[in-house]
Amino acid sequence: MLLSQIQNALGGITVVARDGSEAYAVKDAASTYALAMEAAEAGKSLAEVIQAHGFGEAIDLNAAYAEGRMMLPIHHEDPAHCHLTGTGLTHLGSASTRSSMHAEAKTDAPVTDSMKMFQMGLEDGKPAVNAEGAQPEWFYKGNGTQAVAAGAPLTSPSFAKDAGEEPEIAGIYVNSADGTPFRVGFALSNEFSDHITERGNYLWLAHSKLRPASFGPELLVGDLPGDVQGMSRILRDGAVIWEKPFLSGENNMSHTVANLEHHHFKYDIFRQPGELHVHFFGTATLSFADKISTKDGDVFEIEAPEFGLVLRNPLIQQPAVSGTVTVKVL
Repeated sequence: MLLSQIQNALGGITVVARDGSEAYAVKDAASTYALAMEAAEAGKSLAEVIQAHGFGEAIDLNAAYAEGRMMLPIHHEDPAHCHLTGTGLTHLGSASTRSSMHAEAKTDAPVTDSMKMFQMGLEDGKPAVNAEGAQPEWFYKGNGTQAVAAGAPLTSPSFAKDAGEEPEIAGIYVNSADGTPFRVGFALSNEFSDHITERGNYLWLAHSKLRPASFGPELLVGDLPGDVQGMSRILRDGAVIWEKPFLSGENNMSHTVANLEHHHFKYDIFRQPGELHVHFFGTATLSFADKISTKDGDVFEIEAPEFGLVLRNPLIQQPAVSGTVTVKVL
């Protein structure tokens, strides 16, 4: 089952479910988040809750997308209670991509911390059930104010040195009233980053990740396929200037999803009741590694058959500004 949210004619939210080509409104659903919390508190699966609500009118998702009515597939009404986080160096090949990014900055360097961390994942990223494996790289992207719906622009700040896509799968989670994390499902995502800043000094990774990100348009309910084969591309003036396949799913990863989830939710701060988490699982495919420099007006597209509609976002580059942010004294 795929879930999405669209803005309806009254300006409210319609939750849409589809299994195959036919999409229908979910009856009496305030939001995907509300359905997920209902399932978590009732001890039922999300599919069971949706079936119990039942289905209403047929929905043309392609028309809604074209009209700019696609919303995030799940959101929290208070963006401060949604966390965007992620892990890197989790995919086979991701270390070589990272190394090629940093090659110009460090030509004679010994084995990097990135390569050491990647090797730790290869050796102990897929532990036995209920066993703790190696910790992955972890980063913070911001709260729900940084989440961008399909079709809406990804805005690169004026001080950014690069505005590059990262085609990834994101896990979507809610915490029940007692703080237990529940996985809602998975979505395509563009974990938008500044790779020139990261390349300048790896300790600037945190700075490079504080950017908006997009996920959706649809959310896959159920297990993540073991072998996800997708396509990432960039269009400029309607023409494809770069295109490359990307792989995800545990068959193509050095960590299990369960291990990545454990190392995120082991922290009490991420098990606060009612909060929503969007956790990006990493990638090994970047246009930046192929020396592509994006420009204002470019369009990113990320697709994989299991995840429904293409995730599409235009790029807006904020103009450079002079001066610094000055803190006032009270």
